[in-house]
Amino acid sequence: MTQSEPKVPEQIGRYKITEKIGEGSMSVVYKAFDAEIDRSIAIKLMRPEVLWEPDYRERFLSEAKAAGNLIHPNIVTIFDVGECEAGPYIAMDFLDGPTLEALMEPQARPSLHGILNIGIQLAEALDHAHQHGIIHRDVKPSNIIELRERNLIRITDFGIAHIENAEKMHYTASGTLLGTPQYMSPEQVEGKTVDGRSDLFSVGVILYQLVTGQRPFAANTLASLYAKIVREDPVAVEKLAPDLPAGLIHTIKKLLNKEPARRFRDARELADVLRS
Repeated sequence: MTQSEPKVPEQIGRYKITEKIGEGSMSVVYKAFDAEIDRSIAIKLMRPEVLWEPDYRERFLSEAKAAGNLIHPNIVTIFDVGECEAGPYIAMDFLDGPTLEALMEPQARPSLHGILNIGIQLAEALDHAHQHGIIHRDVKPSNIIELRERNLIRITDFGIAHIENAEKMHYTASGTLLGTPQYMSPEQVEGKTVDGRSDLFSVGVILYQLVTGQRPFAANTLASLYAKIVREDPVAVEKLAPDLPAGLIHTIKKLLNKEPARRFRDARELADVLRS
């Protein structure tokens, strides 16, 4: 077993581990069983190679603090946070469904009605988070789970969420580049202070990709990708999806505006526009 492949534990806290279901650079996710409530849950455990990095540990635990205060049908539910011999863990709802990445495949792309439904649910979830002072900062297809039997999506992974206090002072330092490059806003790329309109830019990237089958910003190097996000407009939506309603074309273009002030005022306004 290599350092990048931590051994699957038999138990984390009171939870019996059944299988590994995912992993990232900072954590590993296991399916587990909670005998006390007789249900399957998901356990996110911090990777051992980043366990003693204070910044990573703080970001990992910030996910629990952020999402644990959010109760919404389109946001993953956090049940428990704790420490075990292997390190800190987060116990959350087990979401049995594919990520939104699967819907980006040409053969799986949803109908226009389905795309609007996804956009509305994303906007409502983010509106709830923003109303509680939490900016996600990493909205991307792999952080969105589709529960097909209930026609629901849920946002996960608030690991780099930006938490504000009542005076709107930021707990996390500005100037730190956090996020997934293709879905980052221009202000994130430039290391500026972000607000909820940064998350809306990410929603715009997702909607653009759903309706056109292409990412709005793509490049061979990070430097050129960042330059495109900050300075260049993507190929016009109507050129790639000429049959799209004019209202949705306008909505996506507005979301992808380089200037936050020229996007939608907030996620609630976006949800209302998508409904109309």
